[in-house]
Amino acid sequence: MFLEQISNERRQNGWIEVVCGSMFSGKTEELIRRLKRAQFANQRLLLIKPRIDNRYHTQKVVSHQGTSFEAVCVNAPDEIIGLWKNEKVVAIDEAQFFDNSIVQVCSNLAKEGARVIVAGLDMDFTGEPFGPMPRLLAIAEYVTKVHAICVSCGDLAQFSHRTAEDKAQVLVGAIEHYQPLCRTCFNKMSR
Repeated sequence: MFLEQISNERRQNGWIEVVCGSMFSGKTEELIRRLKRAQFANQRLLLIKPRIDNRYHTQKVVSHQGTSFEAVCVNAPDEIIGLWKNEKVVAIDEAQFFDNSIVQVCSNLAKEGARVIVAGLDMDFTGEPFGPMPRLLAIAEYVTKVHAICVSCGDLAQFSHRTAEDKAQVLVGAIEHYQPLCRTCFNKMSR
């Protein structure tokens, strides 16, 4: 069943949707697709992005393919509640960059009746769970895992291999620092 097929009677409360995957898997494209559908249905919405994500634009969420949507930048999750004006849809991009308080913020918004759509990397460049994403995945009613294509062999990719020498967990970047790899190719590169 698609989310749009759930009757209004069953939508008494809000819910949480998570779109996760590796770099270049289409997470932001999917987030924007869902927002455009909500916008077409005249649903009020709020799109949030972490201020640290300034790769393509400072006030828009922009996919690697160039699709964009106006957003509000915040430094911390607690700012989101102050920005929310009872919008039916609240979307959060790059959720892995927030601390664990994003989990409670999403829960509170859903409890208040909002449809909360969260997109983010489920694993960091070492292949370990990234920030609050495991907890968000655990509490979400709906989870969509998207995959990129391995640049080495062409299989489905679920790992974000870092090509830069920087070992900090957070290194904001795109193709200049990362490439999507399948498990086999990731394991070969990680040796």
